[in-house]
Amino acid sequence: MRTRDGVARWNRVLLGVIGVGLTAVGGYAVVAHFGRLAWVGADSGVVSSAALPGWVLWAIVGVAGVVGIGCVGWVGVQVPRRVRSVRWRARARESVDTIGIDTAVACAPVATDIESYDGVREAAVRLSGPGSGPGLHLVVTAAPDVDVSALRERIGTHAVPRLRRALELEELPVEIELRLARERSR
Repeated sequence: MRTRDGVARWNRVLLGVIGVGLTAVGGYAVVAHFGRLAWVGADSGVVSSAALPGWVLWAIVGVAGVVGIGCVGWVGVQVPRRVRSVRWRARARESVDTIGIDTAVACAPVATDIESYDGVREAAVRLSGPGSGPGLHLVVTAAPDVDVSALRERIGTHAVPRLRRALELEELPVEIELRLARERSR
């Protein structure tokens, strides 16, 4: 499962670059305002009194529009996306009876089980793939003092087998991402 670390990294880089650029422009404006630049007059305006050609103003409007659209897109990327819940058949097509199941319904009890374990703060569970061979993706946030091997063993011997039996699957590949919280267990 791909995490959002790449997006977060680019977000920080872009915020840093924009912040440094705006700080430089602001510092330049303050230094110019107090007359510390010999080649810029303290009383001179930002734009000279001579009229600008019409295309310059339209270019400014165009650049501002592109920047605005980019900002809206940037905000859209920051919104966390929820994985769309999918309905799939829990039994083979050739079986007499088939079950249509919503993946969110199947995953909720597993998340509740894992969150009840000692030291676990939060669990996100997702099933993906076809009904005949789904994969289970777990993102578990735990206290930093949790016994990782014991937690992994508990998930593998308790939560996963229960889901496998409920879905009537012979095997269920599991991918676990363990995140450690900053503060210790209560």
